Amino acid sequence: MSTPSPKPANQPDESAPFHSRAEVRQGWIQRRREKVIAEIERNRRGEYAVPTWVLVAALVAIIGAWIALIALA
Repeated sequence: MSTPSPKPANQPDESAPFHSRAEVRQGWIQRRREKVIAEIERNRRGEYAVPTWVLVAALVAIIGAWIALIALA
């Protein structure tokens, strides 16, 4: 029994399906929509999390308030 010879890495797999740009974009849009729907469902169940940028903004505000309090006192 002979083994198939390895194909060069720069050649596409002939058995892999090719997708047009429109199909790739539709797939991306569908995955994004599913993520948004899942996040909304989690939020409705009370499993929401505070976004990182909100935590960073709060930390900066607290540190800024302390610095202002020390500098102006």
